[in-house]
Amino acid sequence: MRRAHVSALLALTIATGCAAGSGAVVKGAGSDDLLKLRGGPGLDQEIIIGLPDGARLTRQNCVTNNGKVWCWVFLTEKPSVSGYVSADYLAHR
Repeated sequence: MRRAHVSALLALTIATGCAAGSGAVVKGAGSDDLLKLRGGPGLDQEIIIGLPDGARLTRQNCVTNNGKVWCWVFLTEKPSVSGYVSADYLAHR
């Protein structure tokens, strides 16, 4: 049974492109909007900062909350700034 859990986690990681320590860039927020970096995985969490398209991030662990995948990231240029963003707005770099 344990092997099935590991396989499921690996499949989720591959499907979401969420490999710990992988590079990502914000994509799809739009020219007039910002992707919200949040204190936790969910829309009800506090907003830390807004990130424009093209912002470079380092992706860590991803979790699913209410059917949506959220990834814990930090700014590549400023690792002290970290939080959760929706995986829908991340692209590989």
